[in-house]
Amino acid sequence: MLRYTLMRLGLFAGCFLALWGLVYAGVLPRGLGDSNLLWVLVLSIVISAPLSFILLRGVRDEASADVVARVDRAKGRLAANRSQEDSL
Repeated sequence: MLRYTLMRLGLFAGCFLALWGLVYAGVLPRGLGDSNLLWVLVLSIVISAPLSFILLRGVRDEASADVVARVDRAKGRLAANRSQEDSL
């Protein structure tokens, strides 16, 4: 799960730096007044979200399988605790 989160943050940071460079170079328009940072942040989120959906599919599937396994183990422990309490 940590690996997926770090990869997603890395993808966002890469998009942010690329877009910041494009705005600095004048390829993309600057924001209105002082909103340049906000413009680049929003655009980075909009671009990195579908990219992470496509590029990180395998890592996301591994992370979700790990979460499902943890939930199943927790349910098993909870059921064992319930049965232990019932026997007392």
